[in-house]
Amino acid sequence: MNTDHIPVITIDGPSASGKGTVAQKVAAKLGFHYLDSGALYRLVALAAMRSEVDLSDEKTLSEVAARLNVIFKDTEIRMDDENVADAIRSEACGNSASRIAAYPLVRTALLARQRAFRQLPGLVADGRDMGSVVFPEAALKIFLTASAETRAERRHKQLMEKGIDANIATLLQDIQERDARDSNRSVAPLQVGADTNFLDTTSLDITQAVNCVLQQYAEICAKGRA
Repeated sequence: MNTDHIPVITIDGPSASGKGTVAQKVAAKLGFHYLDSGALYRLVALAAMRSEVDLSDEKTLSEVAARLNVIFKDTEIRMDDENVADAIRSEACGNSASRIAAYPLVRTALLARQRAFRQLPGLVADGRDMGSVVFPEAALKIFLTASAETRAERRHKQLMEKGIDANIATLLQDIQERDARDSNRSVAPLQVGADTNFLDTTSLDITQAVNCVLQQYAEICAKGRA
């Protein structure tokens, strides 16, 4: 089935930039579907860690990715009928996912699965290569970021609210290391494309960031591009 006519908004950005929250809220406002592509890599990481797969074994990891039994439903992410939405948000899982995401075979294994989320009436997808690789023809491409210090503070607050103890200095170091890894990998590096709109949320709250994206999409629709 040809899905080229279905509008897509991509929101890419570094770790802890708030792109997931913004993307979810934009999707809800528009009545669109939502794809958290990072969750797929975290799911591969979780499945690999539980099966004690060597994180340097690209071929086996790609096989894990290809056979993931996953269902996204509302706030639940079910893997093999277990809700793992909280389990995949651990820092260990996130760091492992960042390593795994650098493997071409893993990315290829997940590509078709990601594109299958493009369904009527539209899709908002967040990640690191949604606009550059997965949906290069997206109606609107956003690169959402914030300073590393701001992102560490936001992540720290998020974890503390969940009752998870965290050290802000360690979080900042993890974010800086992940930024470097994501930006310098050979396959689908984190980057701002020429046709991508840059949105720095260092001094914005979630509502302001969501409104910025919605305004940009409304302008595109008014021009008849979406």
